[in-house]
Amino acid sequence: MKDYEIVVGLEVHAELSTNTKIYCSCKNSFGSEVNSNCCPICLGMPGTLPTLNEKVVDYAIKMGHALNCTINRVCKQDRKNYFYPDLPKAYQISQSDIPLCEHGYLDVMLDRQGTMKRIGVTRIHIEEDAGKLVHDDSFAGSLVDFNRCGVPLIEIVSEPDMRSSAEAKAYLDGIKAILQCLDVSDCKMQEGSIRCDINVSVREKGSETFNNRVEMKNVNTFSGAVRAIEYETKRQIEVMEAGGTISQETRRWDDVKGVNSLLRSKENAEDYRYFPEPDLLTIVVPEEKVEALKQSLPELPHHRLLRYMNDYRLPHFDANLLVENLEKAAFFEDCIAIGGSQPKSITNWLLGDVSRILNEKNWVLSQSELTPENLMEMIALIESGKISNTTGKTVIKVLMEENKKPSVIVEEKGLVQVSDSSVLEAIVDEVLANNLKLVADYKGGKTNVWGFLVGQCMRASKGKGNPALLRELLEKAIAKL
Repeated sequence: MKDYEIVVGLEVHAELSTNTKIYCSCKNSFGSEVNSNCCPICLGMPGTLPTLNEKVVDYAIKMGHALNCTINRVCKQDRKNYFYPDLPKAYQISQSDIPLCEHGYLDVMLDRQGTMKRIGVTRIHIEEDAGKLVHDDSFAGSLVDFNRCGVPLIEIVSEPDMRSSAEAKAYLDGIKAILQCLDVSDCKMQEGSIRCDINVSVREKGSETFNNRVEMKNVNTFSGAVRAIEYETKRQIEVMEAGGTISQETRRWDDVKGVNSLLRSKENAEDYRYFPEPDLLTIVVPEEKVEALKQSLPELPHHRLLRYMNDYRLPHFDANLLVENLEKAAFFEDCIAIGGSQPKSITNWLLGDVSRILNEKNWVLSQSELTPENLMEMIALIESGKISNTTGKTVIKVLMEENKKPSVIVEEKGLVQVSDSSVLEAIVDEVLANNLKLVADYKGGKTNVWGFLVGQCMRASKGKGNPALLRELLEKAIAKL
């Protein structure tokens, strides 16, 4: 790798979360009975006429604004002609030479130190999705589900600006976060709502010439995209090192086996015989609407990330986890509005025990009983010394399941922290008397036994002992022995 540089470009296909399809009134939903969400327009029956869903244009323009694109207020749609079993019309309505959005960029953060890179966005265009082939081994053939035909897509095409799989992953994460933030796509990879085509080429370091690229189609996980890029990079380098040349071709990525295989050669550019779609009018978007859509944008994820890091002094790791989950970010903001605790204390609980319990129960935050007010009250009880962090773990579990005040839970379960020195001294004396060898080891320099002794004291106090006071009493008692 040290002598080579990889060049990566990505084409991200995102299904839009409109209620109906792009050119008809059929329901746009996943998981319906096979071929139940289609009509003569979806199926390309003779004599049918498409009608453009205005919401699709709005969503695409919002994404264009978020990616700093120029919006082409006057544009058209085109027929992309190709033959495939899941495309009943034998053409796809897309956009060719005049996309709705173009000449944009996305700034991505590459590491925790805040290293930024600008990745160009060539274009964003709208188009319809094709159907889905369902392979059936029972008769060695394939069936076609046309429910997905006509589902609205935006295709986001990047410049070949990425130079590693890590940069590609950062870009993909950034695109996905913006789509979700704008609420224009649910980005459910398991349902195929977002997928990408990957273009990879390799050249000698220092070269400014692009070599032939290899395309890998319909990679539907970002981790799979990383593996695909790394595999294809290694394959091209091995070919070049052996004196061979890289052919322009399309390959199929098999994420289970971790390899790709030749799908078709592309010695010449594919001729889709684009021509203007005759059944649809020119798209004309008023300037006032373009501006209104821009003004409607929420705070974008990369701006929120920087704000969390700068204003609240959150580490990149914490801030990024919040930004990736809109529900947790909103919960965090509500906690901040209540005030009274450090932002890092809030994220420690929100990204720690709260997230662990959510994962165990397969919940999202809104399915729990936890409220910002109750979380902040619990943190206040810990900071005032009324309960310990250990006790807080018990309280938070109840808060997730029951709509009760933390103070009520503490009272009902008798969880008030013990800070009475006379009570804790008795516990310390008993623990030391039962562990004289460990005390001798500690005095002999084996400091790794300290945690065990503190833990024994906490256990003896049933988790109610004031940890700081217990440590202080332990130190004094051991010094006297």
